[in-house]
Amino acid sequence: MKQVKYLVVSLILVLSVILGTGCSLLPNIDISPPPSPPPTHPAAPIDPNWTLPPLENNAPLLPDIASVVAKVKPSVVAINTEFITYDIFNRPATQKGAGSGWVIDENGIIVTNNHVVQGAKSVTVTMADGKTFSAEICCTDPHTDLAIVKINAKNLPTANIGDSSKLRVGDWLVAIGNPLGLGISAKEGIVSRLGVPLEVSSGQTLYNLIETSAAINPGNSGGPLVNMAGEVIGITSAKIAMVGVEGMGYAISIKVATPIIEELVQEGYVVRPWLGVVLHTVDQWLALRYDLAVNKGAFVTEVAPGSPADKAGIKPSDVIVSFDNKEITNAEELIQAIHSGQIDQRVEISFWRGDTKDTISATLIESPPP
Repeated sequence: MKQVKYLVVSLILVLSVILGTGCSLLPNIDISPPPSPPPTHPAAPIDPNWTLPPLENNAPLLPDIASVVAKVKPSVVAINTEFITYDIFNRPATQKGAGSGWVIDENGIIVTNNHVVQGAKSVTVTMADGKTFSAEICCTDPHTDLAIVKINAKNLPTANIGDSSKLRVGDWLVAIGNPLGLGISAKEGIVSRLGVPLEVSSGQTLYNLIETSAAINPGNSGGPLVNMAGEVIGITSAKIAMVGVEGMGYAISIKVATPIIEELVQEGYVVRPWLGVVLHTVDQWLALRYDLAVNKGAFVTEVAPGSPADKAGIKPSDVIVSFDNKEITNAEELIQAIHSGQIDQRVEISFWRGDTKDTISATLIESPPP
């Protein structure tokens, strides 16, 4: 009888702990609907004759981190955005976001990340002195996760550009930005690795990144990563967010970013060789779902009408396994191969359609405006 009594008391204590902690022993389940794809900004050139400011190769090292921050902080901006999302009943709702950027030209040209502003209904820029501007133009490049925001302003403080090719593992760096949308702040760290590739989403990998131990948090994206001379040598872009992982933030090197920035300002978008396909990497699920003859390659999900791929005869559900005599094992390899080609270049493409392998030729053309 006593054993039964003790068992009942034990069960009551266990239930009390569970209820008292808000059922923290149970997993958190997110039932919110996925956001719908936001609209994109039309591509428009800002200044066809614009060129990047020269590199500051001879700037002296500043004596301390506080001096670095004091030099760069006036050019760093907070970027606040609004997006339209839809719930499970297709009802629109406004979602807010925050990011960072930095002034590269005193006439209101600001560098940030594509994922900060792409598809935003509104983009607001707040300077370090508190002045606020609405973005007039947003030019984006999803492939490199870079973007340019243009505001109507003059005589803005600008940040100097450094030489990221001179970085060494162990060099001190400072990340300045708008973490969590709380305002401009600075975090110090060192160069942990150089030339790092990182898959940031399915089918998109960023290359030649700078890995840093400086704390990178949501809202830092698009802000400058600067050296001890107060020069921008990277653009904060991503971090590894996993339990037990700390100090693994990543920035796009300024050497990789400068030609993209210049083309976004001059043209409004980046011109690249274009085949006209939307791709997905072949995996076990895809191979089983479509009864594919191969278990690797780039699966074609869409073909743009009138594109080189369309004219060559490529169709949805084809699996491309070779491009210009190079083996293709996933979608990212094919994207890189296309972008490494030349406009008007004729290439051979091998693909599987059902149980049949075929090879065709296609001529790459200039990518259309987004």
